Order: sequence, then structure tokens, then C-alpha cells
Amino acid sequence: MFEMNPWWEESPKSEGIFREKYLEFFEKNLNNKDIIFITGLRRVGKSTLLKHFIFRLIKEKDINPKRIMYLSLDAYLFKENSIHELVKEFRKIHNIKINEKIYLFLDEVVYKKDFNQELKNLYDSGNIKIYATSSSASLLRDKKAFLTGRTRTLGVDPLDFQEFLLFKNYSAKKSEKYMLEKYFEEYMEYGGMPEYVLTKDPNYITNLVESIIYKDIIALHNLKNSSIIKDLFKLLCERVGKQVSYNKIANVLGIHKDSVKDYINYFVESYLFYLIEKDAKSLNERIKDNKKIYCSDVGIKNVTAGFKDLGAIYENLVFLKIKGKNPRYLKKDGIEIDFKIKDTIIEAKYKRVIDEKQKKLFDSINIKNKIIAQGIDFFEK
Repeated sequence: MFEMNPWWEESPKSEGIFREKYLEFFEKNLNNKDIIFITGLRRVGKSTLLKHFIFRLIKEKDINPKRIMYLSLDAYLFKENSIHELVKEFRKIHNIKINEKIYLFLDEVVYKKDFNQELKNLYDSGNIKIYATSSSASLLRDKKAFLTGRTRTLGVDPLDFQEFLLFKNYSAKKSEKYMLEKYFEEYMEYGGMPEYVLTKDPNYITNLVESIIYKDIIALHNLKNSSIIKDLFKLLCERVGKQVSYNKIANVLGIHKDSVKDYINYFVESYLFYLIEKDAKSLNERIKDNKKIYCSDVGIKNVTAGFKDLGAIYENLVFLKIKGKNPRYLKKDGIEIDFKIKDTIIEAKYKRVIDEKQKKLFDSINIKNKIIAQGIDFFEK
């Protein structure tokens, strides 16, 4: 516990780049009672965000560092301990009374059995603020509704383009458009996983994907054929920006269609992929038509399937920029428009013009905003 909480014995250090848009959410919710869940892909920077916020609590909010505990709950050393036992030990170490406020930062909290009930009891019993992370949406589900009305959730994504520039230590200048173009091309290749952006070591991505597949999919769901899961992952990386046919994939892999559907859902729950529906008035039509698939990070896609098809990579980046707005795709008479969000349609065409058939459909749609995204300008807004 002391190793994980060096600020108990020495002044905390500020290391790395602070991702302000997430830290602002942390601070905004500091003084309410809600448990804050931070979700997202493994190694996307959730743990670093917790530690950066702890630094600010101590240095800027003047909170006693001995009232703050960070724990990585997937650590083997804590295997036999409940969350309550660890909190009790924390209070004992620092002689903290039950009515004195404490701040708990619980990394990978879902790896603790009955974590929902434990968090509910902590929430109900004392003067405690809890921030907790999870890399698995399926494990985070609160099947018995212990935490209903007690939580707020923040999804952490790979670096957006502006954050990517920060990690590259580049401050964009209008007079250096050519430099922005250079960095954007690099962003298209390496994506936004923080460590990979800094090292450019493809083995980092390969090991990350292996870890996610084994820990969050194969082990969690007790799957036997790991080679099928790996082959499906590669296949999906190659299908980025395209419609996914469960039947076709099942035929390629020699497995049942329902298995394909389940496995893809496991990838989605591990934050590796996203699926979007066709835009349609009826729920039946939305469900019936194939969904389109996008990768959570283009660097992962490129290491797995190769750095090729810049149009698909660019479309994936456009999706990642707008994914919080619940985009769908449009399709009519076999012609497709990439995205619709509320009163806007978007067609992603990296350094290309929209073809004649698409242009005809694009122009015929009666909607307030129409955007053809063709380059870096879309990511500067």
C-alpha cells in the first residue's frame, strides 16, 4: 500500500501530460457524493489520470495526502483482501476516524468479487469520495442494481488530435499548416494510445491486444479456441468502416453465426471496437440491417491489419471524433453516406471528392448541415 501511495511519505511528483478535459470532469464532481466510474480500453491512460488528479488534490486543493488512497485492485498481493479490509487497513495506518473524509482511487475495481455491493456499503456508510476504473463493460454491469442512482461514468478515449499534438510537444501555428499536415499523417498511422505515440514500438500494441484478448475476453468468458478469437480480431481490423455480416464472417471462420455475434460483443465490451446502426425510422429496420464497425484506435488497427487504405483510417478517425453524438449511417438504393448525427450528415473523403452517385444522394437529403470531411480541417474545429 505504501508503494502504491508514495505521497504518504514524500511530496507527489507531476509526471506526464495532463489531459485537461477529463481532469475537469473529475474536479467538477469532487464535492458531490457520487461514485465516479472511469471506463475505457486498457492502457488508455485511466491510471495516469487518477494519479494526476491526486497530485492536484494535494498541491492545489491542499488535501491531506494521508487521506488519499490509490490501489490497483488487480494486483496479486490484494487477491485475498476485500475492499472493506483494505479501507480498514488504510484508516488504521493513518489513524483516520470514521467521520473523517477520505478519498479512494480504485483501479480496476471490477476485479474484486462483489465490488458493487462493497462500493454501495462504503457509499452509504461514510464520508468517502470514490473514483474507480474498469477496462471491461461486461464486468461493470450492476446486475443487482446496488449502485443505481449513486454513480456517474466517464469514458476515456485514446488521444484526440489536439492531445496528440501535446504529446508531440507541438503548439499549432496557423502559419505552419504544413506542419499540422505532417503531424496529422503521423496521427493517422500511430493513433492515440499514449505509450505507443511516445515509443512507436509496434510490439507495445501487439502485447496490449494479446493482454485484452486473453484477460478480458478468453478468460472472462471461458472461451476455448483462442485462435478463432485472434483471427476474428484481425478480420474486424480489416473491415473498419464497412458493414459487418455475421453470416459471411461465420462462413470464413467456420463457426456459428451466433458465436460471431457473441465474440464481436465481447470486443465491444472491452472497448476495442464500436458498432453503429443504419439510420431508419423503425427499430426493426435498424436491427435487421448490418451494423458498421470501427476500431477504438487506428494505431491498433494499423499494427494488426497494416497501414493501408487511408480512406478507411480517416473515416475511423471521423467516427471517433463524433462517436459521443450517437452517429448512424445512411443507406439508400445501395448508396451510403457515412454518418448522420441529429441535424447533420457527414461524408468522410480523405483527399478525395465525393463520387457522382453519392453526391446525388448527399444533395437530395433535406437536413440542416451537410459536411464533406476531406482532411485535417475537420479535426481543428
